[in-house]
Amino acid sequence: MKQMIKIIRKVDIEKQYEHVLRLELDYELASLYSAMQENNEEEMEKCKKRLKEIQDELDGLHAYV
Repeated sequence: MKQMIKIIRKVDIEKQYEHVLRLELDYELASLYSAMQENNEEEMEKCKKRLKEIQDELDGLHAYV
């Protein structure tokens, strides 16, 4: 029974983490759009780098599903 509870908690934590990553993804996309509007190359590169990191983290989460 304890193992089942542990597994359920782990799944819940992973779902919450995925939700946070998706919120970060939305924020970075909005930041990238803003940087593109301003033609700010430096900010665009920072946003792209963070977007790639978020994508990698999400891919890692889905690898275990």
